[in-house]
Amino acid sequence: MKKTSTKMAQPKAHSSGTAELLLEIGVEELPYQFIAPALSSLTEQAAFSFGYHRLSSGSINAYGTPRRLLLVVERLAIHQAAFTNEAMGPSKSVAFDQAGKPTKAAIGFARGQGVPVESLRVRQTSRGEYLFAVKEDAGRPTKTVLLEILPQIVGELSFPKAMKWNEAGVRFARPVRWLVALYGGAVLPIEVAGIKAGNKTYGHRVMGNGKTITVSDHLSYCRLLKRQGVLPDQEERRVTIREQLEKICKGAGLGLNADEDLLEQAVFTTEWPCAILGSFKLEYLAVPSEVLITSMKEHQGFFSLRDKKSGSLAAHFIAVANNELKNMSLIREGNERVLAARLADAKFFFDEDRKVRLEDRVKKLAGVTFHQKLGTMAQKQERVSELIEGIIENIRNIVGHPISSPDLSECQRAAKISKADLLTGIVGEFPELQGIMGGEYAKQDGESLAVSQAIRDQYLPRSIEGELPKTVEGQVLSLADRLDSLAAFFHVGIIPTGSEDPYALRRHATAIVRILLQDAEAIMLDLGQAVENARTIVAASGFKADPVQSGDAQRRLVEFLFERVRHYARTVHGLRDDVMNAVLYVANPQSFELHDLLEKMRALQSMTVKPEFDSLIVGFKRAHRLVEKEQWDRKSVDPSRFLDPSEGRLHDSVSQKQRGKMTGFMRAGQYGYAIDYLVELKPAIDAFFAAVMVNADDPAVRSNRLSLLQEVDDFFNSFADFSQIVVQGS
Repeated sequence: MKKTSTKMAQPKAHSSGTAELLLEIGVEELPYQFIAPALSSLTEQAAFSFGYHRLSSGSINAYGTPRRLLLVVERLAIHQAAFTNEAMGPSKSVAFDQAGKPTKAAIGFARGQGVPVESLRVRQTSRGEYLFAVKEDAGRPTKTVLLEILPQIVGELSFPKAMKWNEAGVRFARPVRWLVALYGGAVLPIEVAGIKAGNKTYGHRVMGNGKTITVSDHLSYCRLLKRQGVLPDQEERRVTIREQLEKICKGAGLGLNADEDLLEQAVFTTEWPCAILGSFKLEYLAVPSEVLITSMKEHQGFFSLRDKKSGSLAAHFIAVANNELKNMSLIREGNERVLAARLADAKFFFDEDRKVRLEDRVKKLAGVTFHQKLGTMAQKQERVSELIEGIIENIRNIVGHPISSPDLSECQRAAKISKADLLTGIVGEFPELQGIMGGEYAKQDGESLAVSQAIRDQYLPRSIEGELPKTVEGQVLSLADRLDSLAAFFHVGIIPTGSEDPYALRRHATAIVRILLQDAEAIMLDLGQAVENARTIVAASGFKADPVQSGDAQRRLVEFLFERVRHYARTVHGLRDDVMNAVLYVANPQSFELHDLLEKMRALQSMTVKPEFDSLIVGFKRAHRLVEKEQWDRKSVDPSRFLDPSEGRLHDSVSQKQRGKMTGFMRAGQYGYAIDYLVELKPAIDAFFAAVMVNADDPAVRSNRLSLLQEVDDFFNSFADFSQIVVQGS
């Protein structure tokens, strides 16, 4: 048998010495959720591998449909770049004896580097003459390298779920059925999962009639597949679907309930998208629109529509089929039949749910587990109700609160029945509707608007950038629910580590930060006090505390929240990490308000751009390091021991009177004015260091000067930990 390499055609190279690479992995239908991450991984793996193997290229792009993953690399060099590696060995005096013959040191160095000893070179360095081993690698043809790395790139693709389907034992999301591997139009005979690559692919499963398609490059690939019912480029399918949706809505006089998740699903469940308009019975509109929309989306992947005039849900939907027939009514009618069954189920659940009031379901929450270490949902609901009372008292104690206080009775009523919808049929069928259906059922039970809206808002925001609660009662209920979850899980030692966060505690913390900071109408809350209250209520519930977390639990939980504050302030307000750390490091974990901390950070960052700030911090850090490093008796400053006028001026600048003025501005939230007092210290600090030696020979003078610098340090730290600030020269 001839060697495979002798049969390989030479790639057609551009004049620049490059050629196009095309790799297609043909598979059984992939779950749509797997495709986009796989394409991202495919480009990343290829870019890394080409860089590692010294293969320069143009753009690297990946395309995908349910039946194929495609990698296209433009202008991939036809040869590896040459490489020279130099390794320094022993000195010349050690490497050669008096007769000039190599010693054991030289011979061992050459052997270790894999080069002949006679090829070693002597070079002059700053330390003298040393031996160097120089290895030059001219590189290999790219087609040879690709035979090695392409199977690796495919093999390194990972999926949430994978399977084995033949004797090759390869794991992939779905069985691999064909491979195309072309470099410069020539086949690369790689093998993956027992499948040998060629130049033949397949079109649409139905529209392509099962015929093979012979391709030579990306251009012909796209042209020929399009004839066989496949649009390989997901962005082209996305544009096509958007245009079809817009055309249908315009023609029917309806409005689309835009949903990017649904659009993504349509893009990656089709190769040849064809949107069609369908309808359902008007009687189903008696069911809350959220139920109908969710049923259409989650069960069928259909887009819901609304009446343009009234804005209410319309008895129509749009389905995106993966096929185009001469008579699309067959597909439309099939979709309508399937959806009708789903909506009938939803209406049944809704009608049955309406027979039992939310309040009557509450007692059954004692049988619903919140967590095995943290009791039932009934217990959680009771803790949340108790915590709400403390939160509202906390809010009322904030001086100058900008909005009216939430109604305690309304909040506690909402808390009492907030989890009851977990026992309804609709939420059992659609867990994502919890809270939404609770609010709807509360309204139909005759509860007040404030109560029903608070129940609906309790899980908001549902995502990092999701919608926030609309009412103050909703804000209070959401905050209480999330604070209880954080305090409870921290109490029993279930804390996120690395990327693991099974109970979404980071999302809860982010939601707390966003509720308190992002909404201009948000409540103001002493969050430190609220955290302590939540921890106390959880501890009183009798759950076994994790012994590892029995130390400074308050600070650990507050620091967890501060990490989310850092992320929010960095991304939303563009604040520097050192500025945030300076403020947060001196924050009292038992009592703090996030608006106040944010304003302090913003004031400090605005000062960092002023020309005198850097030199001020340099002077402060000099004082700070001396205080931190030197040992002294920590006596109060004695003005009678001053030997230079600069000592007295610095002492006056940090006097109790000056500190009192700065504290007054800080209490009023006027942090810009407070920082001005720090800036005014600059001349006195500079004059002090220019005039005196801190480490004086006289121990009493030295101790007194260190005490004076401690007062300077305390003055700065009363605002923030300025040792965290990074400036040039500090």
